[in-house]
Amino acid sequence: MRMLVLSAATGTFGTNVHIVAAGPGHPCLVVDPGHDSREAVLRAVRTHRLEPEAILITHGHMDHTWDAVPLSRHYGVPAWIHPADRYQLGAPARGLPDSFPPDLLVGHPDREPDEVRELPERGGELTFASGTVTVLHTPGHTSGSVMFRFDGGDEPLLATGDTLLASGRGRADAPTASPTSMEDSLRMVTGLCPEDTRLLTGHGPTSLLRQTGMHQTGIRRPV
Repeated sequence: MRMLVLSAATGTFGTNVHIVAAGPGHPCLVVDPGHDSREAVLRAVRTHRLEPEAILITHGHMDHTWDAVPLSRHYGVPAWIHPADRYQLGAPARGLPDSFPPDLLVGHPDREPDEVRELPERGGELTFASGTVTVLHTPGHTSGSVMFRFDGGDEPLLATGDTLLASGRGRADAPTASPTSMEDSLRMVTGLCPEDTRLLTGHGPTSLLRQTGMHQTGIRRPV
């Protein structure tokens, strides 16, 4: 069965928020509710009669966490984030370069959601009513970047945050970023995930893993 995936690019930063569920009328998971995503999430949940049970955050940058506070409170659900990036939830400027314009942070909640749960530090599995989610720790974009693999449907799904985009590898030039860790993370992902894995990216269009070119640029699956 193909899982229901609802995505929208929202706010000043065009960050993709993704909602994943087994189908209409089922529990769902909300991934990376960024700036101005609240109304898009509320509308999608209402239209498809979904029941949010958690917010999953791929990394701590404020453009991926901005509306975690209001949505967590509205639905009474926890927000999950890797412990290495948790410090950014309540202090978004700490995860950004000094050159970042401070006026773009105006209106950020500047605090954590009411309930925050930390993801397994080295990755692992989380079990929800909507299905099993495999957490892959993929440092490089930030030290606490993760990807979420949704294992409940016929089609492999992977929420990649900003570590892997449709155009290829993400940036590794912000605080706690590491180009070396990025390469290691992408090598792991291409080794674990089939090439027809559908990528739910942090920005831009969705893609298939084989379309990113990762397997043709030195990041190869083991034989």
